[in-house]
Amino acid sequence: MSEVLFILTTVFVAYVVYTVVNDQKGSTKPAAKPIKHEEPAVTAAVTEQAAAPVKPAPAPAKSTTASAKSAPAPAKSVPAQAVGKGELRNPKTGEVSTAHSNYRFTKRWIKEALVEEGLVEKVFKNNELDGATEEKIKAALLQLEAMDKYKA
Repeated sequence: MSEVLFILTTVFVAYVVYTVVNDQKGSTKPAAKPIKHEEPAVTAAVTEQAAAPVKPAPAPAKSTTASAKSAPAPAKSVPAQAVGKGELRNPKTGEVSTAHSNYRFTKRWIKEALVEEGLVEKVFKNNELDGATEEKIKAALLQLEAMDKYKA
């Protein structure tokens, strides 16, 4: 045991000597002076703002008919936040993994499960992904998350 301690101590001392020698050789410029950070005098302003009462801004009145007419319906796109919040359980191994919104970060077994369930044609490579393919995959992930077999 003492031999192992002696070897580790020798290696540590050699490392320290090596770093000191290299620091002296490599640094031809003078050592940098530490920067002094001055604390700005904002404490008085913060206390004055905290003492002032805060009044909530009145909410603007919304017209339900105007907003319904002006906002067009989205064309069957899957929001990115919808996918990636759920967890999927591998029925074969019991492993629980999150469903990522990005197909590239999705685990291999999830990609294979999408193919096994017939939700996508094949496991796509990264260079095969385009906008339409990613939309199909996001919709398929939502369907996979809804299946009882894969719920965590």
